[in-house]
Amino acid sequence: MSAEVEFPKKEPHLRALKLSGHVGFDSLPDQLVNKSVQNGFVFNVMCIGETGLGKSTLMDTLFNTSFESTPSSHTLPHVKLKAHTYELQESNVRLKLTICDTVGYGDQINKDDSFKAVVDYIDAQFEAYLQEELKIKRSLISCHDSRIHACLYFICPTGHGLKSLDLVCMKKLDSKVNIIPIIAKADTISKQELQRFKSKIMQELFNNGVQIYQFPTDDETVSETNSAMNDHVPFAVVGSTEFIKVGNKLIRARQYPWGTVQVENESHCDFVKLREMIIRTNMEDMREKTHSKHYELYRQRRLEEMGFSDVDSENKPISFQQTFEAKRSNHLAELQAKEEEVRQMFVQRVKEKEAELKESEKHLHDKFEKLKRDHADEKRKLEESRKKLEEDFLEFTRRKQQLATTHHTLTLGKSKKK
Repeated sequence: MSAEVEFPKKEPHLRALKLSGHVGFDSLPDQLVNKSVQNGFVFNVMCIGETGLGKSTLMDTLFNTSFESTPSSHTLPHVKLKAHTYELQESNVRLKLTICDTVGYGDQINKDDSFKAVVDYIDAQFEAYLQEELKIKRSLISCHDSRIHACLYFICPTGHGLKSLDLVCMKKLDSKVNIIPIIAKADTISKQELQRFKSKIMQELFNNGVQIYQFPTDDETVSETNSAMNDHVPFAVVGSTEFIKVGNKLIRARQYPWGTVQVENESHCDFVKLREMIIRTNMEDMREKTHSKHYELYRQRRLEEMGFSDVDSENKPISFQQTFEAKRSNHLAELQAKEEEVRQMFVQRVKEKEAELKESEKHLHDKFEKLKRDHADEKRKLEESRKKLEEDFLEFTRRKQQLATTHHTLTLGKSKKK
């Protein structure tokens, strides 16, 4: 009895062909870079926070420029969103930057709807992009993409944790935008209080299920840095538009009676870390995540609301055209049913109106007959009265003549007597 020997199966080997000469597709990255630089880039930032936390100052400090901004009062009855777009250029790279500020946020006595204006604004930008996508002649490249790529949520430096408004607002926004919480005016609390404050904020966000933006760690070139920076969130920042001379250099700083807080000194605040993470390292990732995650969720929900789906009732794949044709057929059937309903309603209304008109006509006819009878009775009475008057007149005339004859006879008799 012979035993069968099984040989191990050989794995399929992929042949790597060597090029006999240079082809040139290794220049694709360079072509992509050149095309992107030529078209320019778009980045939209939303700043959410109470009035007076230094949102405008931090934007000026982040982009090393001076944006137009006017201080807001605390007396606004509702939250208003103001967006300003600026054209910036660094070396040969152009950036169309849009900064959206929440004016009057948290100033109202009743703060229940403070976040509603923010949510509506973000959804409105998604809707505008979706409507552009659904057009027959699309111009997605030339149209201005106003979707929010980064949301800087300014936390008041109380040292006692987050407010209810902060938690509610971030919970409403975490599926719509990349939220980066930052502690504003961090120079107002000590370092020990700041560390406890950071830990408390992150614990409250975790307990309430708020998903903030995590710097990506899948890219080997920045994974170590981003992983370390994720542990520094929320960033404690200080902004300043003033320059103070320290040594032989002019640096951004805030001057106090007890000393100077240097904005770009990492031992003083986390401003440099925030700038590195947002602008220099992860700006493109935030743009890509806005499109691939947050916008896709909004697009999926909106298309489902319109009745579109990827599968039919039997869980089989269905194309967009089939769904559209089915919806068109259903719509036409609904229109026909509605038309028939309106026609039946019209016929019923006509019948009711005809019945009303017949009833009104009968009523008028009865009224006319009554008036006619009354007129005939009145005419008969008048005729009888006329006849009676004529008879009375004839009787009166006869008696008058009789009286006249009698009087004449009496007069003649007296004459003869004389």
